[in-house]
Amino acid sequence: GDVVDERLFQFTLLEVGNWVKADQSTGRVIHIPNGWLFRHAIANFNRGIDHIWNELPITVTFESDWRLAKDVLTQILNDSAQVAEETVKARIDAAANRFFIRYMNLTPIIWTSVSEDGVVLTLRYLCDPRKRRTSANDLWEKILDEFAKHDRIDFAYRTHRQFLNPHEGKKNLVRTHAPEKALDTTEPRR
Repeated sequence: GDVVDERLFQFTLLEVGNWVKADQSTGRVIHIPNGWLFRHAIANFNRGIDHIWNELPITVTFESDWRLAKDVLTQILNDSAQVAEETVKARIDAAANRFFIRYMNLTPIIWTSVSEDGVVLTLRYLCDPRKRRTSANDLWEKILDEFAKHDRIDFAYRTHRQFLNPHEGKKNLVRTHAPEKALDTTEPRR
């Protein structure tokens, strides 16, 4: 959370996270004894470079043109740069005097992976910790608008489907076994 008060025996936080997503305030005030600091690890968003890496996974169907989707996302991410690279470089140089912080690449990137639901394109970019939800919201709105313009890109979602490889699979597929006959589950008419 955000420290809102410091006392001799305790400090007070405005809680962040918990059931509220994207590290936004819950509205609860939490009083913590100072001794807690000696027994627990502490994460700090603004003592290093004042920015955090945020990731936004976008899943498209296996049938989508995932390369086109990645190109569209790259354009959106580059046009929507959340933080100027020069600003972050200057902050890293300043923080390097106190902490061993080194980043070779500060530009936004899109990673490609596969899940059981489709092709996952994960946007990774630097943002202000207090604007994480806003940055994700802005990107999502642009993504929804741009994907709506492309017939070859569809979002994937949890579903169950049957894939008949001999009929829907790659062309020139060599069948290695005979297809199973479908069972007739209907009752005979009387």
